[in-house]
Order: sequence, then structure tokens, then C-alpha cells
Amino acid sequence: MQTLLVLYMTKQLLLPEHAQRVAGFSAFRHMLERMYGHPLSTVALASAIFGLYTGLVYLTPIAGGLIADRWLGRTRTITIGAVLMAAGHFLMAFDVSFLVALLCLLLGVGCFKGNLASQVGALYAPGDLRRADAFQIYYLFINAAVIVSPLVTGTLGEGLGWHYGFGAAGVGMVIGLIVYLAGKPWLPPDAVATTASHEARPKLSRDERNAMLLLIALLPVLAVGAITNQQIFNSYILWVPDHVSLSFFGWTMPTTWLVTLDSVVSVTFLVGSVAFWRIWAKYAKEPDETTKIMLGLFISSLGAVCLAAAGWISASGGKASFGWVLGFELLNSAGFANVFPVGLALYARAAPKSVSGTFIAIYYLHLFLCNNLVGWLGGLLESMGGAQFWLLHAALVAASAAVMGCASHFGGHLLKPTSTPGS
Repeated sequence: MQTLLVLYMTKQLLLPEHAQRVAGFSAFRHMLERMYGHPLSTVALASAIFGLYTGLVYLTPIAGGLIADRWLGRTRTITIGAVLMAAGHFLMAFDVSFLVALLCLLLGVGCFKGNLASQVGALYAPGDLRRADAFQIYYLFINAAVIVSPLVTGTLGEGLGWHYGFGAAGVGMVIGLIVYLAGKPWLPPDAVATTASHEARPKLSRDERNAMLLLIALLPVLAVGAITNQQIFNSYILWVPDHVSLSFFGWTMPTTWLVTLDSVVSVTFLVGSVAFWRIWAKYAKEPDETTKIMLGLFISSLGAVCLAAAGWISASGGKASFGWVLGFELLNSAGFANVFPVGLALYARAAPKSVSGTFIAIYYLHLFLCNNLVGWLGGLLESMGGAQFWLLHAALVAASAAVMGCASHFGGHLLKPTSTPGS
């Protein structure tokens, strides 16, 4: 979905002859332009829609976590979410149902995302450091799927028509649901809260409250730290083809394959990160999650510097070498392998069991904030040069690394695995 969305909007949906077919689109565009305070060009409008959609993708899981924790349980809520997501992909096969499709996808992801991660966390004891490895493996297979999906949906979308790509995504979602249900016997049991359990639920301890407050305070830091990575599906995929050479021996790589490249590199570094920390732990003390995240953010900021260099080279005429894109992918993936999955493990461990699904959903709030920031920043691409645009991203990510380092130094003791809140 993220691979196709911006390209589909800029190359087809937002063209006048197509936009007028979308039910409710005039009112929707008017709302966005009032939010931004000025008329939006096609690229700026596509970026704004991308930011709003991908931001809400990480906000709706809070409601999904509450539904699972209090009423339906995780497995049933995830199943409902998968059905809604499949319906949303199939509805994307028609221009007229574009906004309805986005709504189905948002509601489906809300039921799906946080609860699935919570089930992964529930497989391990509170102090078991293997949980971080488990989330890296979980994230590894998500990225492995993203290697394949742009090759299928992207090639169909760019070659045969965008709607074929979205239809293929719907088929993939149905297959995913079948696999999930087949694995039901191995899932951790659901613990749905009842009225009696609500009455008997103990109050949060002081350690639990302090840890949760610190984790909530870190959400804006994580949001800023993720902006370069999240631009891959927005400004990056629009900017690179015009400023970096994608031609190899007379063949030009499809734009959507950049997402596959990113996923291949991401998977490689996720595997390498798990192996590295396991070997490290045999000979030295393994750093805590906040330290790993700080290091990851700093490395990721260097990736944005590579794109800034490509922007500077292309500004002087011609296109920059593909090596600058490869440098970005290597550094960004090496860094982010120690940011998102490690952060997910941290929030899963620190959350009280009674609200684990809801609190993991709160972790995704940083990506809600991030993607809305990404959508706003993407609108600056037309007015800023590539070098300045990507240097801005590098500076913001580096600043988030510095703040995370301070938080780790002064407040990291609240989140230490050996002093799990409530133990």
C-alpha cells in the first residue's frame, strides 16, 4: 500500500479527470487545504494525504488495543482487522471508492497492528532479553514480505495499471489471514478483562507509573528520529528517480523497486543485528534498549547525509551516482535495525500486563506523529533543494539521538530489565 500510494496519486488519481470521480474528494481536499492554510499542488496534496493516512495507521491501534483488552481478545480482533484490510485493498481497485478504501484500511490496521505485536511480547517472561530478538525476527519477516510485495504490486501497478497492484495486495492479505488462523494453536491465550477483573485490578505501582511516563515522554523523540526512514515511501521515492541514476547497462530500474532494495538491505541488517548482539553478549555486557536506540538513530542520521550529498551533486548538473542511494540504504538500515524493533521490545516489556495491548498501541503513536511530520516536510521538497532538504532530516535525526542519549543517562534506570516495574 505504501509502495503504491504516492505514485498512484501523483501519476493518476490526483489528475483532474480522475480526482472528480472520487466520492467526496472535493470536500476532503478542501479540509486538507484549510488544515495547511493554503492551496496544495499535486505533489504537496499527495504528500499531505500520505502523511495523514500513514499517521492515522499508527493512531487507530489504540482503539484496537482497547477492544482486544476489554471485549474481544487479541485473536478475534486481529481477524476482524485482517478482513477489513483485505476489503480496503480490493476497494482501492476503483477510483470512486478511494476514500472508503482508506477508511477500511485504517480501521483494519487499528484492530491488527498493536495486538499482533502484543501477542509476540506475550510469548516471553518479563525479564527475558530474548524478547528484543523476537521482535527483531518479527520485524525481519515483515521486511522480508516487503521485498516481495513491491516486485508484485509495484510491477503490476506500473506495468499493467495501479488497480491491478492494489488487487494483488488484497489477495496477499487474504493469504496472510489464512496463515495466521492456521497458527492459532501456538498463539498465547487471550486474557480479556471482565467486570470482576476490572474491580480486582491492582493500582499501578510508583515504578510502573514513572516508567510509563518516561516512555510516553520519549514518543516525540522517536517520532523525529524516524522521519528519514518514513520518507522512503514519500519524498524519497519521488525525488530519487529525478536526481539519481537508476539505469544499469541500458536498463532502468522501476521506481517501486527502490522499496524492495530498502527491504533487502533492512532484512540483512536485522539478521546481522540479532547475530551481533548475541555474539556481543558472550564477551561483554549487552547495552540496554535505550542505548541501542541512541546508537541506531545516530547511524541513521548519517544515511540522510548521503542523500544530501547526492542532492548537491545533482544540483550541479546531471544525476548523482547510485552509490549515494546505496550508502543511504546501508546506513539507514543499520541504524533502524536498532531503533524500531528494539523500541517495540522496550515498550512491550515495560507495559503492565493488564493494558499491554493498549500500551503497545501507544508506542505506535510516535509513528503517527512522525508520518504527519513527514507529510508536512514532504511539501517543502519543491521549495528546498535536495541537499538542504536531506540535511534538514539528518540534523533532526541526530538531534533525536542526542536527546535519547540524555534520557538513557538520566532516566534509563527506570527501564532497566533487571528492575522491571512491578517486580
